[in-house]
Amino acid sequence: MTDQRTMTQGLLHSALRFPLVTATVVVLATVAVLAVTGLIPAAQGLASIFALGVALYRAGTMIKGLLHGRWGIDLLAVMAICSTVAVGEYLASLIVVLMLAGGEALEQFAQGRATKELRALLDRSPRNAHRERPGLPVEDILVDAVAPGDVLLVRPSELVPVDGILMSNVGIFDESALTGESLPAERTRGELLLSGSINGADAVRMKATATAAHSQYSQIVALVQEAAASRAPTVRLADRYAVPFTLVALVLAGAAWFFSQDPGRFAEVLVVATPCPLLIAAPVAFLAGTSRAAHAGIIIKNAGTLEQLSGVKTAVFDKTGTLTQGNPSLAGIRVAPASNLSEDALLHLAASAEQYSTHVLAASVIAEARARGLALVPATSASEHATNGVTADCGNHHVVVGKPAYVGSLVSGFDMTALPGGHLGIYVGVDGRFAGTLIMSDPLRPNAKDTLTELRRLGVAETMLLTGDAATTAQHIAAEAGISNVMAECLPADKVTAVAALPLRPVMMVGDGVNDAPVLAAADVGIAMGAKGATAASESADVVIMVDDLSKAAAAVGIGQRTLRIARTSIWTGILLSLGLMVMASLGMIPAVAGALLQELVDLATILNALRALGPGRSVASVQIAEGRGVNTAPAHHRVQSGGHGPGLE
Repeated sequence: MTDQRTMTQGLLHSALRFPLVTATVVVLATVAVLAVTGLIPAAQGLASIFALGVALYRAGTMIKGLLHGRWGIDLLAVMAICSTVAVGEYLASLIVVLMLAGGEALEQFAQGRATKELRALLDRSPRNAHRERPGLPVEDILVDAVAPGDVLLVRPSELVPVDGILMSNVGIFDESALTGESLPAERTRGELLLSGSINGADAVRMKATATAAHSQYSQIVALVQEAAASRAPTVRLADRYAVPFTLVALVLAGAAWFFSQDPGRFAEVLVVATPCPLLIAAPVAFLAGTSRAAHAGIIIKNAGTLEQLSGVKTAVFDKTGTLTQGNPSLAGIRVAPASNLSEDALLHLAASAEQYSTHVLAASVIAEARARGLALVPATSASEHATNGVTADCGNHHVVVGKPAYVGSLVSGFDMTALPGGHLGIYVGVDGRFAGTLIMSDPLRPNAKDTLTELRRLGVAETMLLTGDAATTAQHIAAEAGISNVMAECLPADKVTAVAALPLRPVMMVGDGVNDAPVLAAADVGIAMGAKGATAASESADVVIMVDDLSKAAAAVGIGQRTLRIARTSIWTGILLSLGLMVMASLGMIPAVAGALLQELVDLATILNALRALGPGRSVASVQIAEGRGVNTAPAHHRVQSGGHGPGLE
């Protein structure tokens, strides 16, 4: 009984949602009954009046469409309805009306299916939070009322309402909606929690660091909504296809009428000429591709970017935090011979100054100092020089930390340190004299080489490494990854110039989304690895990867290629099938009723094909990368160029 009630409610909901479809079915059934009982004039009259009424209504839409440059579906459909009524094919006129109304219903269904992941994001948006205040019971508030600094309680299986810092010792969180990573993530005290992630089995406490509007989840939703509303060049191209398609249909229908002297031929051709695939299939494919990317933790900001990704010919990579793991460890400390500092004292002063740096390596220096039990000294004054280093007055010492050229220009007795392959140096000056070098090791990501191999398989002909690091370090990393072109010791302006000069385009730049903002904006497609501090709202990037996984860059290219291939296949399949049916109809081989039914099948086939963009469509190589396997290939020839700014930190 419950199942029957549910089914009845579902049918009623569908009937109310698509009233024209419902009315057409009712009229069609009534006409069929009248025809069977021999009341042919009444059946024809009812069908003709209803069909012409719909045609008159759709004429208004047709005029609006023509004024906005949208040809095809309304113009041809209205003409098909009028012509079938005129030649007495009243059943065909009703089927055309049903096809028109059903096409709109099918479009809504297809778009709903294509945006499943996007709607899931909206449906999961946090709405409530539990705020703790000293001496007061926990209060339930709307998520929009949360302010930075509020202490919040997150109960088991609840959504994290805003971005914040974990105050409990440990917590387990499902971040799959944000990153695409299905495995639960373990977070410890002091780590960042992202809004939209799901708490595990234990209640935890957190301190809000952002409002709901400025939290990660809201930014992702905003980006996805922007992407869903955008139109790719291929979609606009499909609109233009409708213009010559309409003219061909009218010419063919007129020729069939002229040569056969049968006005019914005109109606029969127009019945099979409605180009729904042109106007529906391509947008559905791009919505599906964007949704597929969001499911994989890849936020693509607009449909045009998806099309650009499909044609990428050159891939450029940042080094630290992109090709490498971004968690460098201290491999050694070399104190300058003229310095009277110990290794721990040198590390202590360097870490104290690095508190005021935003560079990715600063956190590693600070973490190493704390691991050795060294309490950091607050600075009375500090200044960071972007991409070069930081100066700070820590206690009684003036400390300089950064690249060799920067440090060497501010201290005396500077001496370049010979570094092992794959290592980098952080140079330190104290009280105007060179004090020593911190030697850091930042290994290549395990899947970096396989990602480069997959990009080459996808048609990316040229790869390049752009870094501010020393040429020896850059060359070592490039050799491990299999990158064919290296430009080392770059300032941000050098990176922008290098990307602009690349001949094979489109150019894809993959970086961390913070230090590489200028070059990400300069590339045809900028991809930000957003898992380590770069927010999803980065204005510089076209694509944001929400999981700390380099292979997603190759996955984004693969999704773009597959989406574009499916969109074009849907467009041309619809065109060719419709043209074939029109030719057959012009020769009198397809009656009007059969033609209307066949055209509906063409629409259905092309739209279902467009929905294939929702699927993964991954190759064996992509699966191997995701699982950490993959086939290693020999490194390509490497060419190292020096930007002339001295080796050191990126």
